[in-house]
Amino acid sequence: MSREPVNVLIRRVDPDVPLPSYAHPGDAGADLRTTESCELKPGERVVLPTGVSVALPEGYAAFVHPRSGLAARCGVALVNAPGTVDAGYRGEIKVIVVNLDPREAVRFERFDRIAQLVVQQVERVSFQEVAELPDSVRAEGGFGSTGGHAAVAGTNSTSGQAAVGGTTGGNRYASVVSDREGQ
Repeated sequence: MSREPVNVLIRRVDPDVPLPSYAHPGDAGADLRTTESCELKPGERVVLPTGVSVALPEGYAAFVHPRSGLAARCGVALVNAPGTVDAGYRGEIKVIVVNLDPREAVRFERFDRIAQLVVQQVERVSFQEVAELPDSVRAEGGFGSTGGHAAVAGTNSTSGQAAVGGTTGGNRYASVVSDREGQ
C-alpha cells in the first residue's frame, strides 16, 4: 500500500545544487550534498553547507543521518547524528562532519553526497510531572545493560578487526570517489 508523499517546500540557497533525491524506490533518506569542497585531516570536523533550506509541515521534522558508505569506507561520521531540522527552521541545512580515521585524510568535492535527510511525523507531548514512575521490566537498565557484545561481557573478540583494517573491512579508501560514483 502506497501513501501520498508529504509535500515539503524547498529553496535552493545555491542555485546549482541538485535537490535532495532518493537513490532507490523505498529508501527512507534523500541524499544531501555539500556545496563546498574541503579536506578533513584525521580527527578534524567541519560544518558543510548543503545549499538547501526547507519548510516542513507542522507536525513533521527532518533528521540528518550519516551515509553508511562514508562511514565504512572513510571513517566519516556526523557529530550530532541525527541532526534535527524542526518544522519552524528556515535556514540552510548544514551538516557537521568528522573524520574518525586515525591516519587518512578525507576529501569532499562540491556536490558530493554527505548525508541523508529523513522526514518523519513527530508527536508533540505534554509532560506531566509525577513523584514516581510506574514499574517496567527494563526499569533503569541502560548503557549496554542487555549485553550482546564481547566488550560488555568482558571477553576478548577479534570480530572488531574491521575497525583497525582487518579482512572484514577497515578504511582502505582515503577519498569519497567510490561513494560519489554510487558504489
